[in-house]
Amino acid sequence: MSEPESCLQEKVRGGSKMNPGDLFGHIGSIVGSLIFVWAMFKQFFPYQVVNQIEKHSQRLVTYVYPYIQITFNEFTGERLMRSEAYSAIENYLSSKASTQAKKLKGDIGKNNQSLVLSMDDHEEVGDEFSGVKLWWASGKHISKAQSTISFHHPMSDERRYYKLTFHKRNRDVILGTYLNYVMKEGKAIKVKNRQRKLYTNSGSYWSHVMFEHPATFQTLAMDPEEKEMIIDDLITFSKSGGFYARIGRAWKRGYLLYGPPGTGKSTMIAAMANLLGYDLYDLELTAVKDNTELRKLLIETSSKSIIVIEDIDCSLDLTGQRRKKKEKEEEEQEQEKNHPGQKQQGMQEKDVKSSQKLDPALVRKGRMDLHIELSYCGFEAFKLLAKNYLNIDAHHLFGTISELLKEIKITPAEVAEHLMPKNASGDAEIYLKSLIQALESTKMQEKVVHGPHWTEK
Repeated sequence: MSEPESCLQEKVRGGSKMNPGDLFGHIGSIVGSLIFVWAMFKQFFPYQVVNQIEKHSQRLVTYVYPYIQITFNEFTGERLMRSEAYSAIENYLSSKASTQAKKLKGDIGKNNQSLVLSMDDHEEVGDEFSGVKLWWASGKHISKAQSTISFHHPMSDERRYYKLTFHKRNRDVILGTYLNYVMKEGKAIKVKNRQRKLYTNSGSYWSHVMFEHPATFQTLAMDPEEKEMIIDDLITFSKSGGFYARIGRAWKRGYLLYGPPGTGKSTMIAAMANLLGYDLYDLELTAVKDNTELRKLLIETSSKSIIVIEDIDCSLDLTGQRRKKKEKEEEEQEQEKNHPGQKQQGMQEKDVKSSQKLDPALVRKGRMDLHIELSYCGFEAFKLLAKNYLNIDAHHLFGTISELLKEIKITPAEVAEHLMPKNASGDAEIYLKSLIQALESTKMQEKVVHGPHWTEK
């Protein structure tokens, strides 16, 4: 027997003792050979024949393969929009990826303080829903054009996707309730983790920065009962989407904040945004030319956001009594007579919704859902400021301050100025005495200005 034959017999006899490394090596060689043969077949045979073979082989695999796969691509349509389903799945899988996946992607989350993890490409994690096991895999298609350098769209040839795999007997559960559950949870996680933004308009376009205002209702200086009422109203509204849909009304709520400068209107708005987790749109009416631009801006605002119009009573001279129809027509006719061709221009410059006027048309019932007056600082509001700034709940000077606040009108912002630390000592009494001195000074000034009324005999 020749040596090659002897070696071959020895390999056959010792096949059961082959170590795992050699076994996988042989399997890899076989698979590689099959792939090579298939590639050569596709290259030299007509594509019609190749397509028919792939078609029938897919049917055969489908017949014997008991699993169903659903692919969710990152972009929809002409890749103009990122798929909401893909984003929701990405958020939903973030917690599972951190515990199961071996390759992860990290990004900065809410307020630049938390780290959000997601699955890297070509990773797989498992999930379970109502006793049903399923698997999520992430993938990425890269076209041949990826090697071409493009400065305008460098990532245009990468197409990421998530693929869901489950047994066909669980089709009704997955398509009926599981996917709806994933979408709902994913959107909730997005709201929780997203970096909220503050938008401002320049003409009919929005620009934004990250919204990082620290104000909360816990630190807001105002009457505790009124504060609790506002919090309950906001939370109730945020959970009432189904109610608004059932009664056929738009899911929105109007708040009119009014009061002297420094009473906390801007802080209240920031506290509302932080409580609800909403974006802020600061709408500057003086930068809006007409109703068309205003409508465009409003359409572009996102859901779950707060639209703020500050100092609405000063915008575009919109205050005052509305002219009667007859007077308006006479004025327009006179303008057209004296300055032909300028009528349309004048109308366009003033063509901002009259409902924005802070007159009876704005404040009457139905225009604003809740009116919130932010007034001067009372003793309860002062105690909260003392807790925030000086970290004290009581002091022997509180009684004096309480009596002065009953007589003197001072805003929370002015009180906060006196409680703001100005040296390293941190002695609360120094700041309280500074506030008392300011209150007493204001009291004396009011007496000088108004003075007692003397009657001459």
